[in-house]
Amino acid sequence: MQTVKSPKIRVFSDSWVMSQRCLTTSLRNPDALATAIFVPAIVMLLFGLIFGNVMDVGDYNYIDFIVPGIILQTVAQAVTAAAISVNNDMNKGIADRFRSMPIAKSAVLTGHVLAAVMRNIIATAVVVGVAVSIGFRPRAGFADWLLIAGLLILYMLAVTWIAVICGLAAKTPESAGTMPFLLFVLPYISSGFVPVETMPRALRWFAENQPMTSIIDSTRALMLDMPAGGGLRTALLWSAGIIAVSFTVAVQIYKRKFS
Repeated sequence: MQTVKSPKIRVFSDSWVMSQRCLTTSLRNPDALATAIFVPAIVMLLFGLIFGNVMDVGDYNYIDFIVPGIILQTVAQAVTAAAISVNNDMNKGIADRFRSMPIAKSAVLTGHVLAAVMRNIIATAVVVGVAVSIGFRPRAGFADWLLIAGLLILYMLAVTWIAVICGLAAKTPESAGTMPFLLFVLPYISSGFVPVETMPRALRWFAENQPMTSIIDSTRALMLDMPAGGGLRTALLWSAGIIAVSFTVAVQIYKRKFS
């Protein structure tokens, strides 16, 4: 007698299969994969070697200061591939094919998200490795690294679901790739590259209250074995809230397109 999977198990298994499909597609496009991984590494080199000797960020070494901001930029740049991939699925008919198959509706989108997170983990590891090679010296303990990993994965999930919404809403792959551009810019208007105290008053207020600042500050504190304080809780709440809202919106858009 055939065993019937519960709905929750089916969602997980279907999402895993869809993520493998997305990863296979990425491997067949090595140019885009290499760009997503190595361009952020080059940015790390440029900021570290060119600005590292002239920027004053108080008691911090500039390399230590900018690593979290560049990690967030790395993630934001990489998720554009997810937006383009989702848009291609919607416009080239493969989504219609999936709709006719007995798979969980959310699994198609979740597969893109899981694949993007896996790509981002690799890109982040490369960036951190490059940072270490030019002077980054983290002092985090094992527990701190676990918190850093959890926080960054939550952030990856959050921005990837935003990119999925962009892919669903865009009419062409080109526009899908440009819509998440704001995610790449926001780390500049935060504590990622300069202390927020040096910014003009209005810009400072925005930088202090936008989600990326709390994520960057918490990541930096954990990497340098400093107290994260209430900023870590704020960062976790921001990421979890964005995931909940963007996941709900993405699934509703996806369902409405096929209603």
